[in-house]
Amino acid sequence: MRRFIYCVAVVLLCSVSASAQQEFTLEDLNFGGKNYQNMVPKNKTLTWWGNQLYHCEKDSMWTVDTKTGKEKLAFTAQQVKEWAGLSQQPNLKWASFPYPDKPLLLIHTADQRILVDIKNHKTEWSQNTTGEYYTDWNKTSRNVAYVKNDNLWVTTANGGCRQITSDGSRNIVYAQSVHRNEFGIEKGTFWSNQGDRLAFYRMDQSMVADYPLITVPEIYDSTQVEATPAPEKYPMAGQTSHKVQVGILDIATNKVIYLNTGDPTDRYFTNIAWSPDDRLVYMFELNRDQNDCRLVSYDAATGAKVGELYRETSEKYVEPQNPIAFLPWDNSKFVMQSQKDGYNHLYLHNADGSLVKQLTSGDWVVMNMLGFDTEHKAIIITSNEISPIQCNIFSVDVATGKRTRVDEGGKGWHGALLNDNGTWLVDYYQEPDVPRNIAIVNTATASAMRYFTAPDPWQGYNVPEYSCGTIKADDGVTDLYYRMVKPIGFDPTKKYPTVVYVYGGPHAHNVDARWHYCSRSWETYMAQKGYLLFILDNRGSENRGRDFEQATFRHLGQVEMRDQMQGVEFLKTLPYVDMNRLGVHGWSFGGFMTISLMTNYPDVFKVGVAGGPVIDWKWYEVMYGERYMDTPQANPEGYAQTSLIHKAKDLKGRLQIIIGLNDPTVVPQHAYSFLKACIAADTQPDFYVYPGQGHNMMGHQSVHLHERITRYFEDYLK
Repeated sequence: MRRFIYCVAVVLLCSVSASAQQEFTLEDLNFGGKNYQNMVPKNKTLTWWGNQLYHCEKDSMWTVDTKTGKEKLAFTAQQVKEWAGLSQQPNLKWASFPYPDKPLLLIHTADQRILVDIKNHKTEWSQNTTGEYYTDWNKTSRNVAYVKNDNLWVTTANGGCRQITSDGSRNIVYAQSVHRNEFGIEKGTFWSNQGDRLAFYRMDQSMVADYPLITVPEIYDSTQVEATPAPEKYPMAGQTSHKVQVGILDIATNKVIYLNTGDPTDRYFTNIAWSPDDRLVYMFELNRDQNDCRLVSYDAATGAKVGELYRETSEKYVEPQNPIAFLPWDNSKFVMQSQKDGYNHLYLHNADGSLVKQLTSGDWVVMNMLGFDTEHKAIIITSNEISPIQCNIFSVDVATGKRTRVDEGGKGWHGALLNDNGTWLVDYYQEPDVPRNIAIVNTATASAMRYFTAPDPWQGYNVPEYSCGTIKADDGVTDLYYRMVKPIGFDPTKKYPTVVYVYGGPHAHNVDARWHYCSRSWETYMAQKGYLLFILDNRGSENRGRDFEQATFRHLGQVEMRDQMQGVEFLKTLPYVDMNRLGVHGWSFGGFMTISLMTNYPDVFKVGVAGGPVIDWKWYEVMYGERYMDTPQANPEGYAQTSLIHKAKDLKGRLQIIIGLNDPTVVPQHAYSFLKACIAADTQPDFYVYPGQGHNMMGHQSVHLHERITRYFEDYLK
């Protein structure tokens, strides 16, 4: 009897222990969720002042000892408020020290940019920021460029405001990103080193067709009855595109000249840089076919073309992503990035463009050039040299080319915050079983000191098993990396409904050595509901070299599908995967892939959810579409092969299409046209739209979206 009572007690204890494990909600897991911020790994905001590291909090700043990690209170927001004579305490979370040799703290209030002297406890300088958009502040001159009322404005260090242009509008765009943010373009203004000249973009898109988006009335606004037009300038593949010029403003004279590039109608201008003496402006010029790229220099005073320093051509495409960078210790040489040898690497050139040497090489990718270690004449980079799914930090000696790893542990996915001269860095990183660590690294000695270890924010929750492996691509040679998320309470003797999550397109990947192998939190939510998730990075995705990425050229979706089907063949070998309950889901390029898989392999996939899907590449934007597909006129066979319009008749399973009504990236015409084709073919997809939303659902609407996606699989796959 006692034995029986003991056994019952053990069973009850185990039941209590199991029930104590909490379950996730989308409010926990989705970025728009109410509890999401409590469920992500803790972090610390840090900034450098010379070789001194500071930990920044909203109400205080703390010095960090780089040898021990010990912190000491430096000052509080209340003190800064008093020193600067402010009416409210400033938020110090994002404060910084622009000058490594001056005790000046840069803070922002609602209407001011302020440099506070933390030694002498006073405001050293301030500048009004009212009405600034697309702000670009130069720390040397303290001049700031910004957009106001569609025009370029500049406020000088002494507070003088100048309107530089007067014809800005939705047709004439100044000082903002151009070419739809392709080619590494993220902004539209570029200060010279001394901050007394400004290069800026001017984009004339008056000749570009308007796409007729609308804005629906707010549901609680009784004053607005009708929807209003919200047209988007949208150049589709093969159509008339915009015209871009690069202007140079001389602050001393207030004079603007434009670089004499000739007719720029069929060229892209990108990755603008200045010479160390500010006399020359450099940029990469790419023809519209995107197979002929040239590095060109111009006289900043006259706009005259000085010379062509470098040219790279390709049978497929060239893709400049980074500006040149001059060596801080040798103004006669610059570093350029290129994947001309098959992988993105660093090349050292003389100022006249002649090649000195290739600095890095190998079957791996330089992912980012973080900066320079000026004391030891080295370049700090991140690369995937150790593993295709890792990102590690290296110091590259410019003289010898020797690479030294300068991160902690050598595993996982690392990012860095360098100090001004590159002799120290903060190493932020994750590993598959590490939510986040932060180390402080001396780049000369490669010695690392652990500063912060984030606790597991999912402690106490039911967490699935995350695993990673490789299979061969459809070519039988290339390794492809996958992530698998098994259902919570996984039993290998059971069969589980399985969802293939897919993106598959360029400049993105799904699988890497971050926490949980970079698993999307929705996968955990689905695993909690009894699904197995499978995610594969097919050829065409990023960080695997030129040939891997360009395998899809002129036939988007075809190689990608064949690789994804190799993943399906792998799933067939797993006894716990129910191949009669196989689903697929993706967004954007992944939406295109979802419908492609559903209609090309209609007997394989039972249920699909396609978000913001491209349906026909001739309706996609010029820069991206023509890079990978050429124009519809030059590649009619490829466009016909990849179009999903004629595939509408092949739809068998349950397919839900979801879009944002105001999507300016994959315009609604894609989804509407596919629905029209399905009506004509008598096939029956489901459709859901988010009014007022763009290409992605923002805020709490993302929670609603992922609940809808989940319910669709629950209704038709489980």
